[in-house]
Amino acid sequence: MKAFVTELKGKTVMTKEGEILGVLDDFIANTRTGHLDSMLVVPAENVEPRLYKTDAKGRLLLPFKTMRAVRDVVVVETEGTA
Repeated sequence: MKAFVTELKGKTVMTKEGEILGVLDDFIANTRTGHLDSMLVVPAENVEPRLYKTDAKGRLLLPFKTMRAVRDVVVVETEGTA
């Protein structure tokens, strides 16, 4: 499945176990290769940001390679992301 990055922004991000992590805010791309490296997720209220890598704005930094599915929500695999 192909999608534009703008179509993904604002989608809910959840783990494969069904835990809602937050809302997809932006991406970090490698300017040399053009590949997407990370997803920036505004954490949900019930998520403890200290369990994840975060940026200066407190958004969760999730490796793009952890994305597993995109439908109404973005599903990520969280093992080893902290």
